[in-house]
Amino acid sequence: MSTIQPVRGTHDLIGEEQRRYTHVVSTARHIAGLYGFDEWSTPIFEDTKVFSRSLGDTSDVVSKEMYSFSDRDGESLTLRPEGTAAICRALVTNGLTQSLPQKVFYAGPMFRHERPQKGRYRQFHQIGAELMGAAEPLADAEAIALGHQVLMALGVAEHVTLELNTLGDTASRDAWRAALVSYFSGYKDRLSEESRIRLEKNPLRILDSKDAGDRSLVADAPMMEEFLTPEARTFWDDLRRTLDGFGIEYKVNTSIVRGLDYYNHTTFEFVTSKLGSQGTVMAGGRYDGLVQQMGGPEVPSIGWAAGVERLSMLLDASPAAPRSVVIVPVGSPDEKALFQILQGLRRQGVRVEIGYRGSLRKRMERAGKQNASHVIFLGEDELAKGAFRVKAMETGQEEEVSRERLLSNAKAVFAGVGGSTAQ
Repeated sequence: MSTIQPVRGTHDLIGEEQRRYTHVVSTARHIAGLYGFDEWSTPIFEDTKVFSRSLGDTSDVVSKEMYSFSDRDGESLTLRPEGTAAICRALVTNGLTQSLPQKVFYAGPMFRHERPQKGRYRQFHQIGAELMGAAEPLADAEAIALGHQVLMALGVAEHVTLELNTLGDTASRDAWRAALVSYFSGYKDRLSEESRIRLEKNPLRILDSKDAGDRSLVADAPMMEEFLTPEARTFWDDLRRTLDGFGIEYKVNTSIVRGLDYYNHTTFEFVTSKLGSQGTVMAGGRYDGLVQQMGGPEVPSIGWAAGVERLSMLLDASPAAPRSVVIVPVGSPDEKALFQILQGLRRQGVRVEIGYRGSLRKRMERAGKQNASHVIFLGEDELAKGAFRVKAMETGQEEEVSRERLLSNAKAVFAGVGGSTAQ
């Protein structure tokens, strides 16, 4: 039989990759907690309407990339392609729209059927943050500051640039949309087939087009800046002033847009040149109309999501592999006594493994391969006198340690023998 391989576009997280993944997620989780964000976990699959309604039928995600299927009851379900819509659905269905603001952090797998490439998989992982129920520019700045501090804590901020834009309020967008329709209608015969469809349904999405002909037209298209209402301009100015107060550097990029109607005001991306064409590592924006599309009231919200795989690739170094203390039985020691030592160390928070079989030499070789910090030799003689030999693997230093001392203050013992501790 041929060896069964992972499904195309998926990958296993093992060893160094798992340590990188865990480091990114745990770091983000910690920083989010400092900002007052609580973690939510939503189901991996949802009613298809959660995403088709929120992302729009003309989006590439809905039209080309979603993993949707009918279950045995005939219901259409979809593996979640992103986290925001599911969080907004959870806000409504759990009756939390009367308890605002809600500050939510999430982490987990997402699914999109797209061409796998560097840092992009069909099952990928995201961290994200949503601040729901705050309409002020300060909320936008706080969400951005949270993202920025996560990047700082991971040590990758120096490789990343914050790019910022405004989509204005509803009146601004309506005026801009009308101007875009008028402009692109004059070049309809030069638009790609996909953009001609977008011209009728969602003209802002033409600005996202990757088609070379479309891009040449987009370069001269009307800019949102021309259509900002006084209120929208004030919001835009206040946001930038607040980010300056936070000490966060940014550059304005007017090409960052979100084509869906529930997006407004702030849109932003943290981008890098270190990952080739897949330069966006974190992106977000304000979406004041999305909760309403889920059947709730209008809830002003701001959020972002980041790809864990891409952030992992930016880390300068992998987190160190954990180190263990290995108990090496000598001869045939009493099993009950052996287990007491084993569990007693674990209860003190020491990572402990046991050499299961083989000669003393084989067990020591295995301890070396396990990257052990220390070895405890435990045999009948050691148990009889209540003292064990503890050896530091890096230095070779050995010390005889009493059973009582080992079971009462093990970490101090290991720090004193060779100066290296288990994790």
